[in-house]
Amino acid sequence: MKVELLAYTPDADRICAAAARSCYSDRPSKELLEDIDPEKTLSQTVGMGHHSVIEHAVFTFSVSGVSRALTHQLVRHRIASFSQQSQRYVSMDEPGYVTPPSISSDAKLLEMYERSMDQVWEIYRKLGDSVPAEDARYVLPNACTTNITITMNARELLHFFKLRCCDRAQWEIREMAGRMLEICKKVSPTIFRDAGAPCVSGPCPEGKLSCGSPKAKKKTARR
Repeated sequence: MKVELLAYTPDADRICAAAARSCYSDRPSKELLEDIDPEKTLSQTVGMGHHSVIEHAVFTFSVSGVSRALTHQLVRHRIASFSQQSQRYVSMDEPGYVTPPSISSDAKLLEMYERSMDQVWEIYRKLGDSVPAEDARYVLPNACTTNITITMNARELLHFFKLRCCDRAQWEIREMAGRMLEICKKVSPTIFRDAGAPCVSGPCPEGKLSCGSPKAKKKTARR
């Protein structure tokens, strides 16, 4: 898996803070940029639930080497833009697939898994000699690797991290979300300071389905 940040709103913390302050000022956001405290302003505004102001920050990621099983989950996040590698126009002749740790850790299971994948690709190539690639791809598994470009605003990213950084999320998308969050914290530390699973900043909402070992709530100076 490879996760890279292609583009993002520069100085997103300050821009979103200025947007928030402009709602209560007779001055436009442009004039508020220089003399604003992003951390204080966003802590107050976002803390009160006014998340619309962070929609002004946008982040675009390039993700490769992940499975179709992951992207099937990912595209359920509808307030986002996705561009995924096409199996109609890109040859899948060379085997490329993700192996879950639960399988790779067992030699017998791994052997069976890899043998199955070899058979799938053999059939795929044979079908490709007789039918269009868009039909041959029907035999390809969810494990098949893919590349995808993801664009989300900061508000949707917070929601995404809340769901997908949780220990109850599927392991592969959880790993991707964790890498994305790590990147976001570097370029926009204020917006994403308390981002992650719900238990990072409050109680676990999973009830009886809780993993039982929620992450410790991080204490900060403002608290």
